[in-house]
Amino acid sequence: MNYENIIFEVENGVATVTMNRPKALNSLNIEILQELSHAVKEVAANDEIMGLVITGAGKAFVAGADIVQMKEYNGEQARNYATFGQNVFNEIETLEKPVIAAVNGYALGGGNELCMACDIRIASEKAVFGQPEVNLGILPFFGGTQRLGRLVGAGRAKELVFTAAYIKADEAYRIGLANKVVEPDALMDATKEMMATILTKSPIGVKYGKVAVNKGLDMDLKNALELETSFAGLCFSTEDQKEGMNAFVEKRAAEFKNK
Repeated sequence: MNYENIIFEVENGVATVTMNRPKALNSLNIEILQELSHAVKEVAANDEIMGLVITGAGKAFVAGADIVQMKEYNGEQARNYATFGQNVFNEIETLEKPVIAAVNGYALGGGNELCMACDIRIASEKAVFGQPEVNLGILPFFGGTQRLGRLVGAGRAKELVFTAAYIKADEAYRIGLANKVVEPDALMDATKEMMATILTKSPIGVKYGKVAVNKGLDMDLKNALELETSFAGLCFSTEDQKEGMNAFVEKRAAEFKNK
C-alpha cells in the first residue's frame, strides 16, 4: 500500500507509524484510519517486526477526528464511522506485539483514544490530553468512554468527558494516563529505549502477558486467574521458557527465539 497520510518505517525490528497530516493536526479522517489499519495488519503479519511505535508529525499527536468530514453525517453514517474507528483501535489493542505511543503534542478526542489503545504512553512535556467531544454536542466514540475509565478510574474519566478539560503531561502522568513524561527532544530516544528493553525479553511471555492483561480486565477474578494459568501452561511448553530459565540458572543472558 502507498501511504499518503502516515509514514511507515521499520528499523531494528521496530515499526514506527507517524501520523502525517500536520496541517490538519493529524486529525483522523477515513483515509488516515484506513492507512493506520493497514499498517497494523502489516506489523501483525511480519514476523521480523517485534514492536510498534505510534507518534505524530508536527505539533500534534492527533488532535481529534476530522470534524469537516463528519459534520454532515446522519445517524447511520456516524454509527458506521464510530464502528470503523473502534475496530482500528481494537486492532492496535489486540496486536500481539507491544505498542508504545510517543505522544509528542496534542492528543485530543480521537488522539487520546488512539494513545489509550496503545499498551504504553510516553509523553513529551508539550503533550496535552483531553476528550473535548461534548463541546461538539457528541461523546467520545472511538473507545474513549470505555478505555479512559479503565485507565484512570470512573470518576476521573467522567470529569474529563463531562468538562472537556485539557490536561498537561504532568497531570496525565499523575492520574495514570501517561506512563512517563520526558523532555520533547528526548521523546523518541526514550520510546526507543523502552521498546529496546521490551524486545530483550521473551516475545512469547510479552505476547501472552499482553493478552492476559487485556482479556482479564473484562473478566471476574476467578476466570481471569484461570486464563493466566492456561497461559502459564502454554509458556512452559516453549523453547523460550527452557532458554530463559536455563540462562537464569547459568547466570547468562537469555537468547530468545520466539519459539
